Amino acid sequence: MVSETTLYDKLGGEGAITAVVDYFYELVLADETVKHFFNNTDMEKQRKHQAKFFSFALGGPNQYTGASMAKAHAGMNLQEEHFKAIATHLHDALAHFGVGADEINQVLAKVSTLKDDILHK
Repeated sequence: MVSETTLYDKLGGEGAITAVVDYFYELVLADETVKHFFNNTDMEKQRKHQAKFFSFALGGPNQYTGASMAKAHAGMNLQEEHFKAIATHLHDALAHFGVGADEINQVLAKVSTLKDDILHK
């Protein structure tokens, strides 16, 4: 039986995911189009939470205990432009750490499956 390497493993595991998430939020919080969504957010908690979510979503250990995507984004009225900005920052954060284009595209494809649960809530 051949075991498939997960995106989590390809990206370098927990330490690498945490570094990407930290840099991702640097980009997000510098972006006028989306930073206001985090005005009242405990960013240390958010970074840890997001790292667990990404780890789980990319095939790593399931440590994610947060709300569903729809519940987590309820009342935010996120639009396409916001989703695109976040996806761009995720792309750039992954590229910053030398993740290959194929893996970045796989991560973004995985994230795009959540779009309907995030937008217009």
